[in-house]
Amino acid sequence: MKLVFKNIDKDGSGSIGLIPEESEDMWHAYNLIAEGDSVTASTVRKVQNESSTGSSTSSRVRTTLTISVENIDFDTQACVLRLKGRNIVENQYVKMGAYHTLDLELNRKFTLRKVLWDSVALERVDMACDPASSADVAAVVMQEGLAHVCLITPSMTLVRSKIDITIPRKRKGFVQQHEKGLMKFYEAVMQGILRHIDFSVVKCIIVASPGFVKDQFFDYMMQQAIKTDNKLLMENKSKFLLVKASSGFKHSLKEVLQEPSVIAKISDTKAASEVKLLESFYTMLQLEPAKAFYGKKDVLRANEALAIETLMISDKLFRCQDILKRKEYVGLVDSARENGADVRIFSSMHVSGEQLDQLTGVAAILRFPMPELEDSDVEGNSDSDSD
Repeated sequence: MKLVFKNIDKDGSGSIGLIPEESEDMWHAYNLIAEGDSVTASTVRKVQNESSTGSSTSSRVRTTLTISVENIDFDTQACVLRLKGRNIVENQYVKMGAYHTLDLELNRKFTLRKVLWDSVALERVDMACDPASSADVAAVVMQEGLAHVCLITPSMTLVRSKIDITIPRKRKGFVQQHEKGLMKFYEAVMQGILRHIDFSVVKCIIVASPGFVKDQFFDYMMQQAIKTDNKLLMENKSKFLLVKASSGFKHSLKEVLQEPSVIAKISDTKAASEVKLLESFYTMLQLEPAKAFYGKKDVLRANEALAIETLMISDKLFRCQDILKRKEYVGLVDSARENGADVRIFSSMHVSGEQLDQLTGVAAILRFPMPELEDSDVEGNSDSDSD
């Protein structure tokens, strides 16, 4: 994301001009834009022209509109962001108050105006405009006949390609058909890797599968690279990391990212640190439950006692349409930071973020035990049971 300008007044209102440069930037824009904000962008509008004879012709014109956002629609697979709202600035083609749907486009500037730019929104802008953040890890999770080629960026896991091919079963006298099916599958996975992975950016490509599928696939790919003289694959051979996984489905990425060999290789990436942090939270929950809590009520009370060491919060909570609720979570983040806590905002598009969402979206590891929080939970539960 490219920052064009930033005009924010002392009271927190103002506008920021941004240019989305890659599909991941649309995810950042989706997290930034809220209902009630105004967005100015270039768009195409169908215009009816009536001639003096009474005949009408329609033409499509490109114009710049400013709308007050009422509805936000984000397509996670295509990374397309659509904003629906009413026009709030006079325009020669569109009446004031008329509805229009803006499609935010790559490499086209848009201006976002908010009544209040809170700390979380400003942090999201800084993160989106950080040139170091790009998809530096790729993963292929596979099993016989099924594979997912994924890109793991700092803020989301994108499934770039799903390969699903039926492989005939191994039967007496029909081994050749099984082998043929396997070769066809391996070829499709290899093409998926070549098509969707940018080797100049990606530091590490994880190939994960149950059994020996990953090893057989890797051997096949390297043989094909030598056969076809594919220098790209041969030069980047060291970037491939073979790891065991339970299946070829996307959710297997969680266990893959916890592998010590993977953590060692991708330790500096945001995705790996989130997985590691969540793992330490679960460990703390088992061994020292008085130092690990989740749920808004407990986390707020722990924050009041200045007890939070690490606060984990899902970005999903900041997208809620209830302004007071968002304010409450922004206040929690700011207050925890002031008290010296390490605040991590998890992306709900990562496996770790999905898991945190299942734990209400907010969790904390404490500096010191607070058994009184546990006791209040037990009392609350027994009260509700007696009701």
